[in-house]
Amino acid sequence: MTAQPRDNLLLGVATIVLTGAVVAFGDALVKHANASFSAWQLYVVRAAMALPLLFVVAWLARGAIGGMRPKAIGWVALRSLFLMMMWLAYYVALPNLSLPVLAAGYYAGPLFMVLLSALLVREPVGPRRWLAVLIGFAGVLVVLRPGTDAFSFLTVMPVLAGFFYAVAAIVTRARLVAENPLVLSLGLNLGFLVFGVSASALLVLLPAPPADLAADQSFLLGPWVALGLREYGYIAVLAVIAVATGFSVAKAYQSGPPAIIGTFDYTYLVWAAFWSFLFFDVLPDRMTILGMFMIAGAGMLAIWSPKARPVAAEAG
Repeated sequence: MTAQPRDNLLLGVATIVLTGAVVAFGDALVKHANASFSAWQLYVVRAAMALPLLFVVAWLARGAIGGMRPKAIGWVALRSLFLMMMWLAYYVALPNLSLPVLAAGYYAGPLFMVLLSALLVREPVGPRRWLAVLIGFAGVLVVLRPGTDAFSFLTVMPVLAGFFYAVAAIVTRARLVAENPLVLSLGLNLGFLVFGVSASALLVLLPAPPADLAADQSFLLGPWVALGLREYGYIAVLAVIAVATGFSVAKAYQSGPPAIIGTFDYTYLVWAAFWSFLFFDVLPDRMTILGMFMIAGAGMLAIWSPKARPVAAEAG
């Protein structure tokens, strides 16, 4: 019987924290540069850059690309569809909301995972996780503040993105556990390519949207533009981030107990606030910070398991 590799908790924690910093940086970069190109142009150009990178990585990792054939192409496609819907909801709100608010709404995703696991996969959800769901969604309400001037349909979009992410995670867990992660990344980037080309064609063929809507949602409804060296550089960085983070997340969760690694995944909220200040000189207000702490605490409560304690002690 093959011995299980020992946990490397320090490596796992460092990797997930660094991944959170890099992903938050990528989100800040998209927000910073969204006036330079449309979302669909970003989809197509980034995917066109990421796909060759994926095959290079597959060749380096396996010496061949035969392992890039999907075992369950329908489920891979469905997962990719939900992730594209996630990014669509996220990008609707991106130009108009601060990164901390976007991050807080999006990180309701793990709470949706608890709900969907109970409803769809029939996994047991005890009182502790139901309490986590209640605290987390209370934190979302604190951030979004329905009934006040701070609330709009845009503030619901990152929460919707978190929901789609949760559905994609459930599909992955229920149907794609044996699938090569490179195949999942390949399916997602092919989806971006097809979705971006299709949406761009529809914008050309359909009547132009009202001017005020087009101005408000120029990132989604704007035409393709000529890209300069700087814009290609932005998208190349995003393509590298997209490919690299897929592997870094897998490595992090292979290096230590998920209950511990998942806790540090919430450092993304801190990094989102950091990059928001660095890029845009914007810091979250007190209510947003309170809501972020509630969401992060609820997520930690939802994924924490007492059984992880002995493993953590040994790994330390």
